[in-house]
Amino acid sequence: MTMEGSVAGPRPSGSRVPTRSEVIATHGMAATSHPLASQVALDVLKRGGTAVDAAIAANATIGLMEPTGNGIGGDLFAIVWDAKTKKLYGLNGSGRSPKSLTLDRLKAELEKSGSATIPPRGPLPVSVPGAVDAWFELHGKFGKLPMKELLQPAIGYARNGFPVTEVIAEGWARNAKVLAQYPNFKETYMPNGRTPLKGEIFRNPLLANTLSAIAEGGRDAFYKGDIAQRIESYMRAQGGYLTAADLAAHRSEWVDPVSTNYRGYDVWELPPSTQGIAALQMLNILEAYDLKAMGFASPEYLHLFVEAKKLAFEDRARFYADPEFARVPLKALVSKQYAAKRRALVDPKKAAREYPTDAKALERGDTIYMTVADAAGNMVSLIQSNYRGMGSGMTPTGCGFILQDRGEMFSLERGHANVYAPGKRPFHTIIPAFVTKDGKPWLSFGVMGGAMQPQGHVQVLVNLIDFGMNLQEAGDVPRVRHDGSSEPTGGHMRDGGEVVLENGYPAAVVKALENLGHKVTVANDGDFGGYQAILRNEEGVYFGASESRKDGAAQGY
Repeated sequence: MTMEGSVAGPRPSGSRVPTRSEVIATHGMAATSHPLASQVALDVLKRGGTAVDAAIAANATIGLMEPTGNGIGGDLFAIVWDAKTKKLYGLNGSGRSPKSLTLDRLKAELEKSGSATIPPRGPLPVSVPGAVDAWFELHGKFGKLPMKELLQPAIGYARNGFPVTEVIAEGWARNAKVLAQYPNFKETYMPNGRTPLKGEIFRNPLLANTLSAIAEGGRDAFYKGDIAQRIESYMRAQGGYLTAADLAAHRSEWVDPVSTNYRGYDVWELPPSTQGIAALQMLNILEAYDLKAMGFASPEYLHLFVEAKKLAFEDRARFYADPEFARVPLKALVSKQYAAKRRALVDPKKAAREYPTDAKALERGDTIYMTVADAAGNMVSLIQSNYRGMGSGMTPTGCGFILQDRGEMFSLERGHANVYAPGKRPFHTIIPAFVTKDGKPWLSFGVMGGAMQPQGHVQVLVNLIDFGMNLQEAGDVPRVRHDGSSEPTGGHMRDGGEVVLENGYPAAVVKALENLGHKVTVANDGDFGGYQAILRNEEGVYFGASESRKDGAAQGY
């Protein structure tokens, strides 16, 4: 018997998978991977703060609450739509390698430890943390409320405590298994001799002190004061090379976002040293195909998606690097002409085991994501990370945070665009994204998760534009990931790599892809990313989405 007032049929959207409604509001919207951080952002908006004010407050809070993905020991990138100038602004807030560590010295250190690659933990992969400086750059250009006020929610939660959520608790325990060996990690992140369980209250008074110092003294309190000295002393004691002078010399960089048009939508990413343009390259290749006719989850579409990814990632491995140290043929890489030439290599009936890079054709030329929008129409797409979950394990004495291990992404191959050098920004996987239509803001979104990020960006956009999904469904449907492409550290794709399908694809699709020559695995391994998004329609109404793979929430008012 059906109860009066119940919904007996499918969702009105006709969703293909279990999903929930989008959040819809007019005055402001915040979508982050932690509900309390989303609430912090809304509180700032309600007090008259801008979208950037709210994003800074939320980012400071989530750095405390989700240390498995980010924190002030990491880097930050952002794309901001400014309603006043009707323009997009990009910020590269990534730090550089230690000036005192040369390539020869780095190789000697690795040889001494018996390693052929830069390790993921310890002192050697640590680069300057850029997040705090990025906050102040963003605030100086687009902020309204005092920074002292914006950092108060994070400071309060750090002192008084907050309940740990489910996904974060699991990642915290997993990280601790490899990081507990490093000095100060246990004291900071395992106060009871273990990591906090779901629902337990966690406090970080040392981080509260650090954030209070930044609130009072500004960015220089972090890069030129006692905190910088603490970082240098700790790193020296661990055999590291990062110094207070490296911190003092740090600067963020305002950059112009790069775009391509995909079926009438202008998709914007940040240029290298990030991997954002890989998404643009993939979209350029896929645009020539009738994906809508193929349909979501069809083997035809999935095959073309994987082949486009392989092609883009070959260029990613060879050309993406710090433009201050390497010539990046940016215009050529994102051109339609280059995409057409690369597309010609794709066999619609067979998976490629490898693709060559085409240098001659180019001679012309664990992470958190959040997005916030305000009543004036400003929108910010922001991503921040320590890399590899909680980072290097290097936990400076008395500071309450871990330094990132982003330097692991450098190549050791002399002549490579991304080869290690002193004072150089490493190749970066974290990428915020934005979409405009007819010169107006349409979508601010991101998909956190290493090499999955450009793959996730493309899948979300194809789901929205080609397959007609709503904003929430576009992130909830199963994803595909291709592993094994050439890497910016110098490794090359072998045997075509592996196609990993998230649980939810029919068995017939797996078989069809295998018949095309793909090696296929079906998994629910937690490596399919974490999606947040805000869409703005022509009436100025905001739609928010936050997927169920994380602990997050979209909230509006």
